[in-house]
Formats: sequence, C-alpha cells, structure tokens
Amino acid sequence: MSQRYEHEVLSIAALNRYVSRSLSADPILRSVTIRGEISGFKPYPSGWYFDLKDTDAKIACVMWRDVTRRTSFVPENGQQVILHGSVGLYEKNGQYQFIADMMRPEGTGLLWERYERLKEKLRAEGLFDESRKRPLPLRPRRIAVVTSAEGAVWHDIRKICAARDSGVALVLVPVHVQGELAAPEIAAAIPRAAALPEVDLLIVGRGGGSMQDLWCFNDESVARAIAACPVPVISAVGHETDFTIADFVADRRASTPSNAAEIAVQDRADALEGLKMIRERLSRAVLHLFSEKRLALAELRRRLALCSPETGLLRQKTRVRETALALDRAMDQMLTDYIRQAERQRARLEAMNPAGVLRRGYALVFDGNRPVTRAADAPERMNLRFADGSVAVRREEKT
Repeated sequence: MSQRYEHEVLSIAALNRYVSRSLSADPILRSVTIRGEISGFKPYPSGWYFDLKDTDAKIACVMWRDVTRRTSFVPENGQQVILHGSVGLYEKNGQYQFIADMMRPEGTGLLWERYERLKEKLRAEGLFDESRKRPLPLRPRRIAVVTSAEGAVWHDIRKICAARDSGVALVLVPVHVQGELAAPEIAAAIPRAAALPEVDLLIVGRGGGSMQDLWCFNDESVARAIAACPVPVISAVGHETDFTIADFVADRRASTPSNAAEIAVQDRADALEGLKMIRERLSRAVLHLFSEKRLALAELRRRLALCSPETGLLRQKTRVRETALALDRAMDQMLTDYIRQAERQRARLEAMNPAGVLRRGYALVFDGNRPVTRAADAPERMNLRFADGSVAVRREEKT
C-alpha cells in the first residue's frame, strides 16, 4: 500500500475497492488463459456462474450474458474447457474471481479457431439475422429428413411424428453425417430434398458426439445450402448443449432430433382442441357481429321510414286531420260564444223594449202620435197606451 494507508484504518469496502483496482491495473491479470473442469454450473439471466477446478485448486468464474450469447455451446459439469478473461474481485463480498470473455472445449483448439472464424464471417454476411428466419408451416404436407439411414435419428423422428399426427408424410434423404464425405453429401442433399414433391419443411441433423464428430455441420458449404434452401429448415444436431454453424443459419434450432420432430409436427389432439377454441371464438364473434348489424339495419330502416314519401304523406294527413279537428273545435267554441253573446244582447234588448215595460203594468202617454214624458206637457185629451190596447182620457185639474 502507499504511505497514505500505513497508519489509516480502512473500511472493508475501501480495502476491497483498492484490491479490485490493483487487480484490474495488472496487465498480466487483464488477459489470462486457463484450463480446468466445470463445476457447480448455474445459469442465470445475468450470466453463467461456475467454478473451474483442476487437481490442486479451483477458482470462482463468471461469464456475463453478452458473452454467453456469443458462446456456441452450454457447458456441463465435469466438462474440460479453456477460458480466456481477466482476474477481478467482487467487492461486495471480497471474493476473488475469474471473469471469462471466451470459452471453448479443451482439445478443439484448431477446430475451434476455424469454427469461430467461419461463424464471424457468416454473421457479418447476415446469415444469422433473425429477419431472414422463415416461419415453419403450421401443418407440413411432407417433411424431408436429411440424416443417416442407419442411426437412431430417423427412427426417433418417424416415431414421434406418427404419434403426434400420422397424416404428415415423411421422406428420408440418406447422407453420411460424419467423416470427410459428410459435408459435401449434406450440402448436395439439401436442395435435392427441397425439390421433392410437396416437401415444405426440412429437418437436417444427427445424434450427439464430439466436436470432431459434428464437424460436418460446421462446414461452410452446408451452412450456405441451408441459407439458400427454398423451404424452412430445422437444424437438429447433437444434444442440447451442442451448437453448430448449421444451428445459427437454420430457420429453427432444435435441441435434439426428437425435439425437431416435436417442433415440426403439432400434436393432432392439441391442434383439434385449438381449432375447437377458434371455432367457438369465431361463432361468438359472428353472433356479436350479426347482432350489431341487425341493430344497425333496424336503425337504417327507421331513418329510411322517416325519409319515405309515404311516411311524409301519412304525417301530412295526420297534421291535416289534427288541424281540421282543431278548426272544428275552434268553430264550435266560436259559435257557442256568438250564441251566448246574442242571448245577452237579446236580453238587453228585451229589457229596453217598451212592450215589455207595458206588460209589467206601465202605460205610455201620447198626444196623438207624440209621446208625452212630462206632466207639464200633458194636453187636454190624451191617449194612454197599455200592453193590450189604448184608452182615451181627458185631463182634469185638481182644485
């Protein structure tokens, strides 16, 4: 440590941070290649955690997710591998660890280098891009299987496909899957298999083996034949932990040949159940649609009826009839009012009629035809007119 730390009490965090920086600053520890056996392998979303051990010691190791995604196989406990990376310290718990940025199986040095060079070349050309991957047919008419006629792969694929849907036809295109003849045979068989009548899906693969055994599926000619195939290709090479160039180029990778059969052929019972659910959903959707259309039709009919000439004429007739009734009522009311008014006028006239006054016991005084309304104007002889006749009278003066 520097002089500054000689008499200073450090926190654990400060000490771990100092050690971590010291390890990171060491040029030798920034680039180290080690070999050993995988132990305690644990895959997590963040990366792979495991120990690498030999006969004398072990070291904790980590490979972060961005590195594991570029690694062409998933290691297994007990597998001998070669790692490249750097030495560091996990400051939280002070654990010394190896941070790997490359992993390959031991004993495949030259093959591994060829594999990595070809993988990067094809990746750069876009042959691994997800955008060029084609969807598999929902129910293939005929599947061509490019594999050995002698191995268990063809038997397993036939058995699984028949159990899942016996109506899907299979055809074997036999090839060598190991040795010097394998790669050119497979590359030539792929376009030939795709050209067979009604073939709309290919499965290319073999059972498990070492990297050397599987090497034909890392051949550039095979990779380019898969990329150029006119129908979708499933790569089914080796076991779940084996990755080949064919896996990256194919439209779909299967972890095993048996898994390829499961991917290629949908279980008929599941398919029928799915179709039943789809039919029920479609029925509900159609009924709902019919209901909506029926309501819409009723609304259109209502609007059309409102715009119909017949409806307009009927409305006019109704309005005329209502108006006529209103006029009749108004005329009746008016006539009633006129009659009442006439009765009142008649009563008034009757009250003012002289004959009516005479009938009540009164008499009119006339001087000839001239009515006499004052006693001072009364003549010597007068006529008194009663309701039923006239009487001549003479005027007498009172003494």
